Amino acid sequence: MPTIQPQGESLRKAIQWISEERQAKPNQKPSTLAEQAAIKFDLTPDDSEFLLRFVKEPL
Repeated sequence: MPTIQPQGESLRKAIQWISEERQAKPNQKPSTLAEQAAIKFDLTPDDSEFLLRFVKEPL
């Protein structure tokens, strides 16, 4: 199965935003941050799914 790679500026910005938010608010659930980022950066359903998998991986 091929690995999904992040593409697009919106997804990169969302990942950066989540990284910053996780440092600023370590008690915030990663899945909540992923949902907020999907809305904030107007991500596609595929990008949202990638982002959710991304945040579930250990830091």
